[in-house]
Amino acid sequence: MAASTNSEPVVRIEGLYKSFGHLEVLRGIDMEVHRGEVVVIFVRSGSGKSTLLRCVNLLEDPTRGSVEVAGIRIVGGHRTKHKREQIRQVRIHAGMVFQQFNLFPHMTALQNVMEGPVTVKGLKPETVRPTAMELLAKVGLADKAEEHPIRLSGGQLQRVAIARALAMEPDVMLFDEPTSALDPELIGEVLQTMKALATELHMTMMVVTHEMGFAREVANRMAFFHEGMILEEGTPSDMFNNTKFPETRKFLDAVL
Repeated sequence: MAASTNSEPVVRIEGLYKSFGHLEVLRGIDMEVHRGEVVVIFVRSGSGKSTLLRCVNLLEDPTRGSVEVAGIRIVGGHRTKHKREQIRQVRIHAGMVFQQFNLFPHMTALQNVMEGPVTVKGLKPETVRPTAMELLAKVGLADKAEEHPIRLSGGQLQRVAIARALAMEPDVMLFDEPTSALDPELIGEVLQTMKALATELHMTMMVVTHEMGFAREVANRMAFFHEGMILEEGTPSDMFNNTKFPETRKFLDAVL
């Protein structure tokens, strides 16, 4: 299990609400994630878990409340639109791994990993290349550096996406159901990569997933979402053995 610390939180979410028209998806979320922590968020589909991650890195503007990443605090509502530089900084500090990989198809795996540091941070390609190669090696894909996405399996695509996010040296990694688009035989290689990030690099991670084996082995905390709120949270032992609410138990019984 990844180590948890009592340091200042890397992510602090306070009173977070998010609505799409008349549909309120998030309803007053309060959460902190400390350096080195792995927090697994689990819930049935449609309960706002992906929206939460998208609010953390400001792909979605919070309707109300605030999100703070690495000391950069963004308050929800119309004011966020006047804080473009702060939002850019938040996205540098919060790496995002999506369900559908979102790699650039015209670029090689290596070029995809290099793209962020070159275009966002303004670093020279020759400076970034060695680090990008190291990251591809770390996710087990050094031999695929010159391949284009069309020639990679789903598991390989997701591992390139993880390396791409790591290339920005984020303070927290956000994983939005990273295995949901993968065939069953490819899920293990992605989860193994994520486990290595937690146990070897002590990477701070927020992970939305139904992979309860990963949660049991790697998470410091788990949070169960229900109707746009955190219904229950605790250690994996708490959640698997001593749930407080029947909704949590029902969900776990269905996926275990």
